[in-house]
Amino acid sequence: MCGIAGIIINKNLQGESLDLNKCISSMSDTMSSRGPDNYGNWFQDNGLVAFGHRRLSIIDLDHRADQPMHSNDDRYVIIFNGEIYNYKELRKELHNNGYVFKTNSDTEVILTLYSIEGEKMLSKLHGMFSIAIWDNLLETLFLARDPYGIKPLYIASSKYGWLFASQVKALLASGIVSKERDIEGQSSYWLLGSVADPLTWFKDISALPVGSWAKIKSDQIFDGPHRFCDIGDSWRSNRKLESKKDINMEVRSALLESIKRHLVADVPIAVFLSGGIDSATLAALMVESGVNNLIGVTVTYDEFQGSLNDEAPAAAKIAEHYGIKHHVKRVTKDEFFQDLPLILKDMDQPTIDGINTWYASKAVSELGLKVVVSGVGGDELFLGYNSFKQLPALVNIMKIISKLPGGITIANKVANLQATRTGNPRWKYAPLWLQNITTAWWLRRSIFAPDELSNLMGDDGNQVSKDFSVEAFVTKMVGKLSGSSELELAQIESMAYLRNQLLRDSDWASMSHSIELRTPLVDAQLLKQLTSQLPLFKNFPKKSLLANSPLNPLPKSIQERRKTGFGIPVEQWLFDGGFISEKGSRAIARYIANSYESNIS
Repeated sequence: MCGIAGIIINKNLQGESLDLNKCISSMSDTMSSRGPDNYGNWFQDNGLVAFGHRRLSIIDLDHRADQPMHSNDDRYVIIFNGEIYNYKELRKELHNNGYVFKTNSDTEVILTLYSIEGEKMLSKLHGMFSIAIWDNLLETLFLARDPYGIKPLYIASSKYGWLFASQVKALLASGIVSKERDIEGQSSYWLLGSVADPLTWFKDISALPVGSWAKIKSDQIFDGPHRFCDIGDSWRSNRKLESKKDINMEVRSALLESIKRHLVADVPIAVFLSGGIDSATLAALMVESGVNNLIGVTVTYDEFQGSLNDEAPAAAKIAEHYGIKHHVKRVTKDEFFQDLPLILKDMDQPTIDGINTWYASKAVSELGLKVVVSGVGGDELFLGYNSFKQLPALVNIMKIISKLPGGITIANKVANLQATRTGNPRWKYAPLWLQNITTAWWLRRSIFAPDELSNLMGDDGNQVSKDFSVEAFVTKMVGKLSGSSELELAQIESMAYLRNQLLRDSDWASMSHSIELRTPLVDAQLLKQLTSQLPLFKNFPKKSLLANSPLNPLPKSIQERRKTGFGIPVEQWLFDGGFISEKGSRAIARYIANSYESNIS
């Protein structure tokens, strides 16, 4: 896991000079926490290209595996952020074909594969990654990003050329990328609490779309993005197994394979252990896969003590059940106030989430560890949110109401009363948004209503809201929908909420503490293996399919425990500290946006 940065200079630039070393060093220094073990810069002889790399050593700790890394013939130079979990298999295959390796790293495997197959090699990579490779012969930069978008990769245009980096703030640190705000990026934050990929807060910075590659030539021509994998295809498939026995066996087998992939490391691995099914299942399967002296890390808060929101007692029960060492970190309000400036500084793009992962990663770091497994993605894959049942039911009810004489009028009156009672204008849209699954999801996840953008963004907000379409916005994020209501919701949650909030927050929050966070339930290979079973997941309530996958299933008390989420009393703390004048996600969104603006100004 690392931080990468680079620039390809516009060679036709006239009368302008650029301190390339200062530019790259500033970008790299901004990402120091992503790679405290080593750093390296590379400058092409003709001054066209520069790479910067920050390394967190996880696979092949030897310095020979440091980056930037050159191919044997010096044609290619690579910097890479992530892990390729099947690199040993790929390395063995290449070795059998006569290729000689200087390291035991996954980086060299990628480099060798690219020299043979070019971008076609991406289909062979199982893992999380953002990749940059310079071709000295063709004077072309190759960029790629994993199918789920677990690892970020941002691209910026400047009069000096094209830049890329693992963080938005690294691109800003270059000193040559404009800070002009992006209207669409900002509005997506206000509407959903996070910036919708591939947009960012800034006009000249965008994310390379997930599951895509692109090339930039020395003449500044941008070729791409080209999609090599679309995870939406799995939810759009209608294939299924009929046998309940088959599905249990298939899910267990696929989960074990994913776990084993995610255990590839040359350093110890911990697990985030909440009191929920996702993390407990992963912990059980890790033990089953042979992980010795596994440490489960739980974060809880004084305010939750003695309540169902306190994860520690349930996590302790899980740890005892599976013979796991258990570490509990209790975060106090005072610690939060002390850490708040640092949290806001670490936040790469504004988000109303991520603080809990920040503290969980802090706890792992305090134990002297580098790698942790997270259960993020379990709710999206195994239909764990209550909304998977509630929203289709509400849509059906609204269809019935719509057919009744005066039904819509009554529904609008009730919605307006709810908007007034809660102080949240978005509720007045409920009768309109409950017409289909896409807009029903929007009602659940949205923070502000489109017609509030003018109050938040002035004339820019008016411009966005004037022709705003919820369906068009969601479709742009997730692509075509088809299948059952549950599968459509799973696709939206995975390709919108999971991608734009949970995974992005997991990245910046964990890397702030130099922690590599691995997500066995967010894995393109796992999703592909389970494609034919997905339509049947709705028949297994409370994620029992997941909970019963270990040979030693989760205790019934854990399976039946009320879902609480990975919560944190940040709302109460911010209110108590006078940072917000009212409670609720809308107030938090305002505070975060204002703080972010202050930090980047």
